[in-house]
Amino acid sequence: MSKLTYTRCGDYYIPDLKLSEQPEVPIGKYGSMQQRYLKEHRPALYSSLILSEKLYPRLLGVDRAARERMDAMLPRIMEAAGVTEELKARDPMRWVGLMNTLKAQVEEMICQEFIYI
Repeated sequence: MSKLTYTRCGDYYIPDLKLSEQPEVPIGKYGSMQQRYLKEHRPALYSSLILSEKLYPRLLGVDRAARERMDAMLPRIMEAAGVTEELKARDPMRWVGLMNTLKAQVEEMICQEFIYI
């Protein structure tokens, strides 16, 4: 383990911390949501993840898993609610309303499962 060095700033010593470079891959919607949640509600865990360089991979994993769950759950819930292409052709406004409601329900389930840990 490398030795921790400090820089004097007035009467205080500040540790010289440097993080390694992270890849330039966007963390996505759900990764951003979890990052915001951790920063606002779990600051100790957030700081720990940053300093151990585990935050970015975690956010990428959360986003991937949440998108996969959305893709798996939405068609099943649509089928159970009777939201079909036939309904889309017959009554487009009702179809849009039902789709918005179903997407909001699935997103709330995803947030409870992946974001608000």
